[in-house]
Order: sequence, then C-alpha cells, then structure tokens
Amino acid sequence: MKRSRDRAASELFAALYPRLAGWCRRLVDDDETAHEIASEAFTRLWARWTSVEEPRGFLYVTAANLVRDHWRKVERERRAMRRATTEAAVHPHTEQSDPSVRLLVQSLPERLRVPILLHYYADMPIREVSVLTGRKEGTVKADLHAARELLRVHLRRSLDPTL
Repeated sequence: MKRSRDRAASELFAALYPRLAGWCRRLVDDDETAHEIASEAFTRLWARWTSVEEPRGFLYVTAANLVRDHWRKVERERRAMRRATTEAAVHPHTEQSDPSVRLLVQSLPERLRVPILLHYYADMPIREVSVLTGRKEGTVKADLHAARELLRVHLRRSLDPTL
C-alpha cells in the first residue's frame, strides 16, 4: 500500500511539478521563490494525500494562496523600504504612474482573484475552475467578467489620473 502511494505521489510530482513551478514563476517573477511555493504546495498535498480528491486542483489553489501570501509579504517589505528612504517622500505615488497587472490582480477581492489566477494564469478551463472553487460555471464567468472590468478601470486610472 505504501509503495503504491509513494509511486502515485512520485508520478504526480513528475507530471505536475514543472508546470506548477512555471506558473508560480510567472506570478512571483523569481525562480527560487516559485520553486519554494511549488514545493510547499506538494508538501501540503502530501500531508493530506489520502483526503484530497483532486490533487491538481488542490496544488493550484494552495499555490495561489501561497503566491498571495508572497505578494503580501513583498508589499509589506516595499512599504517599509518606502518609509525608510527619503525618495518615498519625494515621489509618494510612483506605483500609480507605472501600473503592474500583477499588483492590480493582487488588489482584487479573493472571490475575483482566485478565478483570474486559475483561468488565465494556470490555463484552466472554466469548468475546472468551477469545480475547484465550488461555484457554478455561470458564477465563475460572471466573476471573471467582473474582475476584468475592475482591472480595466484600475488600469485606465493608473494610465490617466484625470479619469
């Protein structure tokens, strides 16, 4: 039993780790951090191996949560650095003049952020996002639409503060 469990986990790791790590890499923009996140997602899956029905979905949702935590940590560090430097006093709104889609996605409410991450960044079809989030397909489509609209508004405001 243990050998078949180990073999199944090993095969799953070989099949999914490269893509999961690549997905994380696009989100965090750092190889080492991406591998740490992907490895942690697998570690958490392994700890719950017998109770997880959909390992791929578990991995991506876990990784999305870890990416969110990473973004929060980076933002806290960025704010601390801004406070510690005199340049922050001279240019307090530099982020607004250089919008980052990643920061805009990060700013979305979780209800909208998770479907965006799974559908657009992990290339999951709406049906799979629906299953993983426990929402109806129509709800996922509506959430994706609402998220795109919010991103569009934020991006326009970032590019043209007169709006």
